[in-house]
Amino acid sequence: MASYTSPLLPFLLVFTSLLASASAAQYNVVSYGARSDGKTDSTKAFIAAWNQACGSKDPTTIYVPKGRFFLGKVVFKGPCKNSAIVVRMDGTLVAPSDYNVIGNSGYWVFFQDVKGITVSGGTLDGQGKTLWACKASGKNCPVGAPSMYFANSSNIVVKGLTSLNSQFFHIVIDGCQNAWLQGVKVSASGNSPNTDGIHVQLSRSVTILNSRIATGDDCVSVGPGTTNVWIENIDCGPGHGISIGSLGKGLQEPGVQNVTVKTATFTGTRNGVRIKSWGRPSNGFARNIVFQHCTMINVQNPILIDQNYCPNNKDCPGQVSGVRISDVTYQDIHGSSATEVAVKLDCSKNRPCSGIKIEDVKLTYQNQPAEASCVNAGGTTSGLVQPANCL
Repeated sequence: MASYTSPLLPFLLVFTSLLASASAAQYNVVSYGARSDGKTDSTKAFIAAWNQACGSKDPTTIYVPKGRFFLGKVVFKGPCKNSAIVVRMDGTLVAPSDYNVIGNSGYWVFFQDVKGITVSGGTLDGQGKTLWACKASGKNCPVGAPSMYFANSSNIVVKGLTSLNSQFFHIVIDGCQNAWLQGVKVSASGNSPNTDGIHVQLSRSVTILNSRIATGDDCVSVGPGTTNVWIENIDCGPGHGISIGSLGKGLQEPGVQNVTVKTATFTGTRNGVRIKSWGRPSNGFARNIVFQHCTMINVQNPILIDQNYCPNNKDCPGQVSGVRISDVTYQDIHGSSATEVAVKLDCSKNRPCSGIKIEDVKLTYQNQPAEASCVNAGGTTSGLVQPANCL
């Protein structure tokens, strides 16, 4: 079975960051004028604290005490003179209630070109409900801002962070290497649009552990250009499951490889473990993917490959996906499906799925064996497999 083994480096990063926070110079945002009343704009105070920490040659800590701190869009930009900055939060960061303020900015809290950044504890309150309502009404609304965004950075640690009601994606890892996310809690309404819990793209060596994600879109989504991802011990629901993709939106697109999803529980989600690609030409791929030890509780599509993804039937009807999906393993996946077809492998006629392995899978529908549907999919089964093999 091909899979990615989670590296030791993030353990060392966490340990190093803890040592750094214990001995580092500490910059309290209140000392720079931040107010914990949830109303006073503290953006400049946070930037001032960041500039001090980033400009230090020694390890540093930025401290956010208890209270609610109102922030507009804020950029924590590197490169810094040191590679051990800890942002330790006991308080809550509050986004603007008017979604137009940051809704088209592409981010709310943004880390760029930083090496060795740890975000520990704290809460992000994205105040996204009014934007969700705007989108539900059919009006012309902003896209929304991801709550915390890391771009072109390395040696990232996020631990014990809570993200509430993001306008858009909650946490984004984009163009990064060596990221470790642990004990993250995401909470948003099950009907909140495009509020992926953790989204990873164009990144390598990313580990996501021991997290509880309840949202309106994918609990975790893995986008193009991502390699070596380990996702373990995730509680997902509500949400759309854990997804590889969507892939193949562009004709020229980097692929996804070496992704392991292990010990995850899906409760009442739209999907369980999913790979999805647009139904149109692309040179993208997804390979060496492992889904292992997963529990499904009343999940609509427990196991799903969808290579005919075409939202709103726009820009892709009549075309077929060019994304190559190969060497995907489903091992020890059990529980209940909310629909009769619990295993649906809907692959491309131009690029059939290959190397699919299904081992020890038991899924039921209304306490009876569920059904499976396979189109253009080839592979093998072993052990107890229910529903019956359709490969």
